[in-house]
This record gives sequence, C-alpha cells and structure tokens, in this order.
Amino acid sequence: MQYSWKAGLWVVALLMFFASCSPFQKLQKTGTDEQKYQAAVAYFKKGEFYKAGLLFEELIPILKGSTESEMAQFYRAHCEYQQQNYQLSAFHFKQFYETFARSDYAHEAMYFYALSLYKDSPNYNLDQSNTLTAMAALQDFINANPQSPFRQECTQYITDLRNKLELKAYDKAKLYYKTSAANIANYRSSVVSITNFLREYPDSKFNQELAYLRVDAQYNLAKNSFADKLKERHQEVVTYYLALVDKFPQSPDIKKAERMYEDSRKELEKIAEQEKEKQNQQQKPAKVTATAAN
Repeated sequence: MQYSWKAGLWVVALLMFFASCSPFQKLQKTGTDEQKYQAAVAYFKKGEFYKAGLLFEELIPILKGSTESEMAQFYRAHCEYQQQNYQLSAFHFKQFYETFARSDYAHEAMYFYALSLYKDSPNYNLDQSNTLTAMAALQDFINANPQSPFRQECTQYITDLRNKLELKAYDKAKLYYKTSAANIANYRSSVVSITNFLREYPDSKFNQELAYLRVDAQYNLAKNSFADKLKERHQEVVTYYLALVDKFPQSPDIKKAERMYEDSRKELEKIAEQEKEKQNQQQKPAKVTATAAN
C-alpha cells in the first residue's frame, strides 16, 4: 500500500506538471518533427519570432537533406533579424546564400545579410570597422545584382554609412584642434586630419569651417616651431589660406585667416632676408682669400 500511495502521488504530480505546461512547451516535448515545423511556420507568420526561432533552431540539424531544410534555415535567419539580433542574422543569411546559391531566396538572403550589417553599424563616435564591412557588403550586393529592386535602398544605405564616417572624421579633426593648446603636436595632427578630410569628402558641409581651422592650426604650429621648421610651416599657412579664399571667398573667417596669412608672409620675408645675409656672409671669406692670393 505504501508503494501504491507514493506512486499515486507521483502520477498526480506528473499530471499537474503536464497540465501546467503551455501548448508551446508541450509541442517542444512531445510534438513530431512535422508538427514542430508546421507550428514554427505558423508562429513566424503570426510574428512570434522568438518561438519560431527556437523551433527552427531545433529542427535544422534534423531536417538536413530534406526539402524543408532550405526554408527552415531561411526562416531562422529572418527570426534573428526580426528580433534585432543583427550579428546572428547576418551570419545566418550569409550561410544561407552560400549554401543555397541557386535558391529562389538567395538574392533576398544576400540583401538581408548586407542590411543586417547596416543595422549593426555602431554610433559614429565608436569604432567604425563594422561600418566599413557593411558598406562593402552593400556595394557587393549592388555589383552582383544591378537590376535588383533593392538597389536604390542599398545606395541610400551606403550614403548613410558614408555620412557616419564623415562625421567621425570631422569629430577626430576637431578633437585634435581643440586639444592643441595643451599639446602642440596636436596642431600637426589636426592639419593632417583636416587635409585628409577635405580630400576624402570634397563636398562636405563641414569643409568651410575646416578649411579655416586648418589655416589656424598651421599658423599656430608655425608660431611654435623651431627655426629649422619655420620657413616650411609658414609657407603652408600661405598655401592653406589661398585654398580657403579660392574655395570659400565668402567665409565669415576670411578676415581672421587673412591676418595669419599676412603675419606668415612677413615671417617668410624676414627668413628670406636672413638667408640672403647668411649667403653673403658665406661668400665674403672666399673673396678675401682670392685677394690675398693675388
């Protein structure tokens, strides 16, 4: 009787456990592969991507080689994308179009691979390695699918990412400029960063401001230079000022830049006089020697 009593309690507990299980949990525990697949598709279509993803994840190893395997992997990638797990969705979409290159869904998978990378691109003030990867993937998609209906969207996404890189480069140049007073070497870094920026983003809205800041940074660098660097660095002030005037004649900073330009010109004239005097001094001993020989 004791054994029967304990067995009865166990049966009751088991019944209560199964009664407390949700339909989804019951499906996971006792459903057939076919039932799970159909349920996963139904969950996906209803937008219950977490549940659908769990089922597809369980089924994919089992369905390998079957007709449902392709769609299960495609749905699984979309489940990750819809849950904003963009790194995972990028991985699975790439795996899909590489595995099922001839699939009717390969084109869409390649697009969503690039789109996942785009969505995963970090804020502009963080490391932009992922942004560069996303741009490359989007461009690869455009090149491989020139007639794709997604082409225009991908072009816009590339523009968005390029704008992010532009803002990152702008902030970097400004940071060097802002910290230059505390670290003179940063004037040079600021000039280099601005020059690179102007070259890489010739149509940027920041170029007028940066063109002036380059003159200012170069001028301050020249003013704090050793004698052997003075000439070269003041010449660059003149060069950058003329570039500013040529490209942005209406800049509100022209007058300030002009004062730096004029000061650098005076310094260059002074340096030229010193070089001329030094040259004359070097020639004098030669004349004296020649006279003594006669």
